[in-house]
Amino acid sequence: MANPRSTISVGGHPIHPMLVPFPIAFFVAAFVTDIVYWQTATPGWATASIWLIGMGLIMAALAAVAGLTDFLGDRMIRGMTDAWWHAGGNVVLVLIQLYSWYARYAHGADAVVPTGLVLSLIAVCLLLFAGWKGGEMVYRHRVGVLDYPEQGQATGFDAPRRAA
Repeated sequence: MANPRSTISVGGHPIHPMLVPFPIAFFVAAFVTDIVYWQTATPGWATASIWLIGMGLIMAALAAVAGLTDFLGDRMIRGMTDAWWHAGGNVVLVLIQLYSWYARYAHGADAVVPTGLVLSLIAVCLLLFAGWKGGEMVYRHRVGVLDYPEQGQATGFDAPRRAA
């Protein structure tokens, strides 16, 4: 039986795992800038946080479209408990960050401590959980993994080398 496949890919490389590092980096960086704001009360750090969360939400939306397409495109993926936990954890994460962004937009730097800081901490914990479940899908269930190169499309980068 073939591994569960990624519906959206380029040259055999799934798009979803290419996009997920961006919201992770933005949301973790927002947590860091919240900590720095908490310690320094320098308004620039609060401004950085709202921009980081905003960019994280945009990139999370792109990653979610790719992930949802993979989820809907393969019956085996939909049958995995880990896939449901991964998706659910990310939905909760995005809702929390969306509220955090709105609170910061509406109330400015006053929304950072303690509310924004606590929400950023919860977001990082959810990132760890959802990332763990995503890792389970790849490393245990082999979602999007090609066991044999001939299963994928050969491109200039992954085509076998020819003898000269």
